[in-house]
Amino acid sequence: MGILISQLSWKIGGQQGEGVESTDRIFSTALNRLGYYLYGYRHFSSRIKGGHTNNKIRISTKPIRAISDDLDILVAFDQESIDLNAKELRAGGVVVADAKFNPVIPEGIDARLFAVPITKMAEELGTSLMKNMVASGASWALLGLPLEVFNKAVEEEFGRKGPAVVEKNIEAVKRGAEFVLEQAGGPLDAFKLDEADGEQKLFMIGNEAIGLGCVAAGCRLMSAYPITPASEIMEYLIKKLPKFGGTVVQTEDEIAAVTMAIGANYAGVRTMTASAGPGLSLMMEAIGLAGMTETPLVIVNTQRGGPSTGLPTKQEQSDLNAMVYGTHGEIPKIVIAPASIEDCFYDMIEAFNLAEQYQVPVIVMTDLQLSLGKQSCDVLDLNKIQINRGKLVTEAPELAQHELFKRYEFTEDGVSQRVLPGVKNGIHHVTGVEHDETGRPSESATNRLRMMDKRLNKLNNLQVREAIRVDAPHAEPELLIIGMGSTGGTIDQARAWLGQDGVTTNHITVRQIHPFPTEQLFPYLQAAKKVVVLENNATAQLAGQIKMNVGFADKINSQLKYDGNPFLPSEVYQACKELV
Repeated sequence: MGILISQLSWKIGGQQGEGVESTDRIFSTALNRLGYYLYGYRHFSSRIKGGHTNNKIRISTKPIRAISDDLDILVAFDQESIDLNAKELRAGGVVVADAKFNPVIPEGIDARLFAVPITKMAEELGTSLMKNMVASGASWALLGLPLEVFNKAVEEEFGRKGPAVVEKNIEAVKRGAEFVLEQAGGPLDAFKLDEADGEQKLFMIGNEAIGLGCVAAGCRLMSAYPITPASEIMEYLIKKLPKFGGTVVQTEDEIAAVTMAIGANYAGVRTMTASAGPGLSLMMEAIGLAGMTETPLVIVNTQRGGPSTGLPTKQEQSDLNAMVYGTHGEIPKIVIAPASIEDCFYDMIEAFNLAEQYQVPVIVMTDLQLSLGKQSCDVLDLNKIQINRGKLVTEAPELAQHELFKRYEFTEDGVSQRVLPGVKNGIHHVTGVEHDETGRPSESATNRLRMMDKRLNKLNNLQVREAIRVDAPHAEPELLIIGMGSTGGTIDQARAWLGQDGVTTNHITVRQIHPFPTEQLFPYLQAAKKVVVLENNATAQLAGQIKMNVGFADKINSQLKYDGNPFLPSEVYQACKELV
């Protein structure tokens, strides 16, 4: 028996609509049941059907948070999948391909080809739709993993269609496995994974964790319009919110979605909306309304390639400046950026708390890789959940005749008491124009100054959980690498390689984007000899915030990628090596 390996990369490719997604889902679910850590990346077309798509999974016995540069096993439904992805195969890699299209390994690629009659086997069982199960069985068998675990995942996937369908799919898996094992002479020693730790893990995309966080936070209404890559949040909550007395409303557009969310929050229901860059642009005027009326509002912005329709199914982090500066006039707002699946859950709870504590819009900024990449994560700790509704009052003091409740009363911390409609003695005006303490419109210069200062000073004492995430083992590192969103695991992998070369590095993930955590970042930039800021955009938006708010422009080097793909660890490693 050969040496057991600790990690492996598997990818399946084909035309959109061929079952690539369901194959990946069943394959990864079975691996998760065995206790492996997984990190997935989904490359897909913006078309509903057709166009090349592939799903890549990194499998490990230890925690991982980045895609791998290389590839061990490629499952291909067409020659295009081989041509596009074979360059990732490591020497000695494997291609499992449908014999129907006479697969060929490109010249110069050191890989072993298994041509399996995938479509033919599926058709013999009644339908070519089962070819994904034949392919799955073939690649699973090469790893030497127990088929009964895979079959259990098949049962869960197809159980709702009845036992006959389940049996046929399990038979498809068996035929694929038997065929390739006969060709290979048994499981391949070079691809035998060491046993996983067996501990229970969650396996989900960031959007599902966001949806779960909304439920845990007490959100009971989502108003939204479907848009990639945010739609999965809506789809998740459509299934979950009714179980808790809540609902999802699909509005006619993003303007209706955000204004409905503002109205529902004003009425006292924790409500959110989610969108991507184009939808966020449509929401900007309403975000200003929430700021002026001091109404809590939670928005999730799942970034994708822009501008306009841009690359709707590809990775980018180019909305930062829009979230910070997009609204007209000047209002207080909070922008936070989860960096892991766990963050997506806990940050949603915090977002609702912050929105009500400070009575401001809170934007939760994710990116496509974090939103749609499926990953293993620790079991969530429900004991960490705390609900804080801020200065929400259920009883208002007695008022003199014709006197109104001071909804926007000047206070030391800038936050006024908030009362819900219908509470006795709580009547007040609500308007988007400048107003006095009771909400009555006012154009008084003195009142304007006081109201602007009241609103803008609310965040002077803002407390956000882990505004920056710090891994700083070195007092004076050669490099400080800074990122945001989904880049953290990639940076850590590159740092491991740099450490082997003797390069000292620290790593910071910025999680509070606005107001910017200047004081927290300052000492780390001061201590580092050079700084690398990693981001998926063309104009170095995060680096710009650091230079403007913290300084040290002479130390800062930007590493940018905006071709629609996430960073690979090797790219970060090479860029950093060139600086030292």
